[in-house]
Amino acid sequence: MRVNPKLIRIPSTDGVQVAAHDYGGEGLPIILCHATGFHGRYWDLVCSVLIKDFHCISLDFRGHGDSQMPSGTSMGWTGMASDLLSVIDYFNFEKIFGAGHSMGGTSTLLAERKRPNVFESLWLFEPIVMPIGPVTEKLSRGNDLAISARKRRERFSSREEAFDRYASRPPFSEVNHDALRSYVDYGFSDHEEGGVILKCRGEIEAQVFENSTTGLFDFLPSIETITRIAGSSDQQGPAQIAPKIADALPNGTFELFSGLTHFAPMEDPERVAESISNYIN
Repeated sequence: MRVNPKLIRIPSTDGVQVAAHDYGGEGLPIILCHATGFHGRYWDLVCSVLIKDFHCISLDFRGHGDSQMPSGTSMGWTGMASDLLSVIDYFNFEKIFGAGHSMGGTSTLLAERKRPNVFESLWLFEPIVMPIGPVTEKLSRGNDLAISARKRRERFSSREEAFDRYASRPPFSEVNHDALRSYVDYGFSDHEEGGVILKCRGEIEAQVFENSTTGLFDFLPSIETITRIAGSSDQQGPAQIAPKIADALPNGTFELFSGLTHFAPMEDPERVAESISNYIN
């Protein structure tokens, strides 16, 4: 079921205007944070389930989706944490829960470190929090993800062409088609010369990847918020480190999503929504 959240623009640091998507709902408030290169609206299917019991909000981090920022703005992940805190301050709920995917999960932990106990609890799918070592070095400048981002095709003749291309090849060939539709519909803007173009341009996405070595892992023992770390069974780097993140957190637990990959929130939105709901309740 497609939901239609209200778009709200919220000032953050560095002259950034964050786009927040308020889905409504009468229950406890939860804010959902997206991965690098994505935007808040790919949580649409998850929120369509959660709004039965929760007040759902997602956001577009700086450089992503409908958020606006001055040219040359740093893509450091502490800025993403500031964007998140700005949205939290805007809504001013008495208490709020957080859910995050990949970079979005890391941003919630960075926000929690900056402002302890801002979240009641956290549900995070494979946050990018790497201990110092070979994997961390690989994620530094020149890493494969940044190189691929700079080569990414940005323009298509239509959203339909973009959807068909993504749906025909991994990793998006394995995701829920309605989730992919939300990603494409709200991840592209109309181009003045015709066709559509990615809102999160390849250069911006590359810079986000290049800033992924936050050093946060060493500070995990100081983050006391009750946290569920979820991980896939694909044996890639984020999946391998997820249980270690849970172990490093004083109040962390781990949940395995067998049969899914790093893109689980788009592969099986209902399963993800059920996990979040059961955890918070």
